[in-house]
This record gives sequence, C-alpha cells and structure tokens, in this order.
Amino acid sequence: MRLPGPLLMVGCGRMGGALLDGWLKRGVEPGLVAVVEPDAALRASLRERGVGAVADLEAVAGLVPAVVLLAVKPQVMPEVLPPLAPHLSPSTLVVSIAAGIAVATIEAGLGPLPVVRVMPNTPAAVGRGISALYAAPRVDPEGRTLAEGLMRAVGDAVWLDDEEAMHAVTALSGSGPAYVFHLVEAMAAAGVRLDLDPGLAMRLARATVAGGGALLDASPDDAATLRTNVTSKGGTTAAALGVLMGEGGLSDLMASAVAAAAKRSRELA
Repeated sequence: MRLPGPLLMVGCGRMGGALLDGWLKRGVEPGLVAVVEPDAALRASLRERGVGAVADLEAVAGLVPAVVLLAVKPQVMPEVLPPLAPHLSPSTLVVSIAAGIAVATIEAGLGPLPVVRVMPNTPAAVGRGISALYAAPRVDPEGRTLAEGLMRAVGDAVWLDDEEAMHAVTALSGSGPAYVFHLVEAMAAAGVRLDLDPGLAMRLARATVAGGGALLDASPDDAATLRTNVTSKGGTTAAALGVLMGEGGLSDLMASAVAAAAKRSRELA
C-alpha cells in the first residue's frame, strides 16, 4: 500500500493503533508516518518500529501531511483542531474516526479541507474490521480511493451517502463488538449457574461465539437460515430460542441497546 505523502496521526489509542498495525503490515513505510501521542511509553514503542512519535504538534512543525488521521476521543476534539490547522495544506485529506463528531465541526476547527468521517471497529486489530465512510463534498475521487484503501487495509469498507446514518452505524458496528463480548460473558455466567467450572464455561462460550461467527462468515447462507438449520423442533435449541426470541427477549434488548448508543452518538455531535 502506497501513500501519496506523509501521514500524520493525532492520537494512537486502541483503534488508531489497530489501523496503524494494518497499514504497516500492508507495506506502508514507517518513516512516512508521524504520530502525536502524549503517552511516553507508547511513543517509545512506536519509535522502535520506525514510526516517528512525538509528544505534541510543535515537534512536527515542518511536516506537511498528505493525510491526517484524527484518532482522539470526541470530547477532546475541540482542543485538538485549532492547533492542528496551521500544519495542514488545502489538499490534506482529513480522516476522522471520532464518534459523533460531524464534518461541520471538523471544518469549523480546521478550515475548508477535504474531510472523510469513518466509523471502524476493533476487529480491525486482527484484519477483520468493517468501516463505514462518509465523504464531505470537497473530497475528490482520489481522496475517496485513498480513504477507502486505508480502511480496507484492516478489513471491509462501505460508503454512506448520508452523514446522519453515521449515528446508526456507530451504534451497530462501531459499538457492536462490545455487545458480542458481553454475550460471551452472559453465556459463560449462565453455564456457571448450571454448575460448570467458570474457566470451562468461559472457554465453551468463547469458542462457541468465535466459531459461530466464523461459520457465518464462511457460509453463503444468511444468519436466519443458519439459525434454522441448527434448531430441531422441540429440541434444546428451540427451548432456548423460545426465550431469546420471545417478548422482551434478545431482539427487544438489542433494539433498545443500539438505540441508546445512537442517541449518545447524537449527543456527542
């Protein structure tokens, strides 16, 4: 994977770090990447990999990045944008992975630059993420191709025509891995209630969810068909699904959970 010029990352937490790992594995030259990161230990680790890591923007005063990735928490974005603006050129592609921060907010802080909003998710750390992208009107075809290429380095990518849809995407796939992890916790806890050893219950739950996801990914069938295929009439699975698919069951709980996440995304905006 080739970059048209230097890439500046502002923040390198778990999501930003996952993206960086994917880019380096896809052949991005470490020397083309500069990271502004306040954590000294993380900076040292990045430098060992050949990535330029600095504590603040003043240390990269001479750098004019082709791409800047905003990978900071949404709450600190207002503090980050104004000092960053003087370091960017009119052609710098701005890619933001901050949940809830609208293009208009980024443009207000940086000026009229091409901005792409992205909602990735943490399976990007193992190359299995999915990212939803929204391009502001100033983004040209080359910018869209570059942004999509950066995200495809860590998984799948889809485009959104409406920025408002980013709230729903954030709630569904952006936050979604945490729902899956909690499902594993809940399944293991249920096993413990049936007198299984906690370690064994967790091992069974973890492998079951991971294996189910792998089967879903590999199969041409949709989720409903796969569910039906393993549900014998009057059997144990049917008994469990009678609870999960009943009133107040998993579908209702998931709808409420995703709606709460979307509401919070709008509040952050």
